[in-house]
Amino acid sequence: MAVKMMQRRIFPRAFSALPRSSTASKSTLSHSLQENEPPLPKMPPFDYTPPPYSGPSADDILRKRHQFLNPAVFHFFKKPLCLVDGKMQYLFDEKGRRYLDAFGGIATVGCGHCHPEVVAAIVDQAKRLQHSTILYLNPAITDFAEALASKFPGDLKVCFFTNSGTEANELALMMARLYTGCHDVISIRNGYHGNAAATMGATAQSSYKFNVVQTGVHHALNPDQYRGVFGSDGLKYAKDVDDLVTYGTSGRVAAFISEAIQGVGGIMELAPGYLPAVYSTIRKAGGLCIADEVQSGFARTGSHFWGFEAHGVVPDIVTMAKGIGNGIPLGAVVTTPEIANVLTHRSYFNTFGGNPVCTAAGHAVLKVIEKENLQQNAFNVGSYLKQRLSSLKDKYEIIGDVRGRGLMLGVELVTDRQLKTPAKVETLHVMEQMKEMGVLIGKGGFFGNVFRITPPLCFTKEDADFVVDAMDYSLSKM
Repeated sequence: MAVKMMQRRIFPRAFSALPRSSTASKSTLSHSLQENEPPLPKMPPFDYTPPPYSGPSADDILRKRHQFLNPAVFHFFKKPLCLVDGKMQYLFDEKGRRYLDAFGGIATVGCGHCHPEVVAAIVDQAKRLQHSTILYLNPAITDFAEALASKFPGDLKVCFFTNSGTEANELALMMARLYTGCHDVISIRNGYHGNAAATMGATAQSSYKFNVVQTGVHHALNPDQYRGVFGSDGLKYAKDVDDLVTYGTSGRVAAFISEAIQGVGGIMELAPGYLPAVYSTIRKAGGLCIADEVQSGFARTGSHFWGFEAHGVVPDIVTMAKGIGNGIPLGAVVTTPEIANVLTHRSYFNTFGGNPVCTAAGHAVLKVIEKENLQQNAFNVGSYLKQRLSSLKDKYEIIGDVRGRGLMLGVELVTDRQLKTPAKVETLHVMEQMKEMGVLIGKGGFFGNVFRITPPLCFTKEDADFVVDAMDYSLSKM
């Protein structure tokens, strides 16, 4: 009852139509047969029909999940979606219904679902040799390492392959501690770096932190341009890192780790000027600078191949996963030969790291990004999509902020623009409505009130129009 009363108070203001701003965009909204009925968005045509599905029903799958999977495994939507087929930017459920994927498997599918060249590389390698371990020579891992290293500036040329972003960040933090001889690490509040021992310590959101021992990590003020105390003044936020080094450590640190755009944290792009100042502070304290590119890497931001490049810095260690394999379990740590050498002091081994099937997939991804000019497409379509989303902010008061770059965008919903009160219930409702219209988006942010829009990089302007029009329609019907 309290929620319903709150919604009755909020919706008249939060969803009130503000004066519409002009925007050079093409709407997919169809003509309405009823004078006062908002027009219904139309999904762009797509020339693919999935083969008939003959597997278990969604209800059977859900029952088995409840019976055999850990209860921590959760799902989106009141009625869970059962996806059985995918092609490029589209997904299909067990009944053959098509959905536009604007979430990309959590910023993971970059080239497109089941991209034929990536699939071919996986199948060809699997037919030839599926696994051998790095104890034997194989061209797949070295060819990919060479191609990946070419994407980095300076001496960032040495790769170590893992199976996930968590593994990559764990290894990076350990290498920094070994190289510097220090234990203290500084990360940013609201950041997410993984769910193992060191990475859970570096993560700074309570919902992702269990009550286990997490030592040696100091969490700095988040340079949040929307909710932060200093707005977009990156240098003022950076001063907090200097204070942490001075008052919270011996004066020497192992590392600073951060995302260029916080993904789980709600598509938060760090304030300008922040990273250069912090990198300078950390290096004066003898520490290494780690760039977590798990979500923002591999051309997703459009303007650059790596998120850190937009800030004019060069890290000492870069971690990556997700988009590296287009959905194949693969991660990597890239650093300098000098730093990489610390792992030779003991035996460090990863059975599946550098698996030939996975590295063949990773190499194919790099080739597709280059061949299909996906970085430029992410910039062009992402800029257009952000413009159209910003036009919705002018129309609906509930939209507090539109942010991000390329095809890594966030839309934050609030019930009060001045107080920036998170619109958590409304966010879930709009997600449900958009799903019913055939659009899949994610959500994030500490309060769960930010739409995460991270589609495959093959997204088109027509797809962008459909996403915005579906969101427009859903908001207009609240």
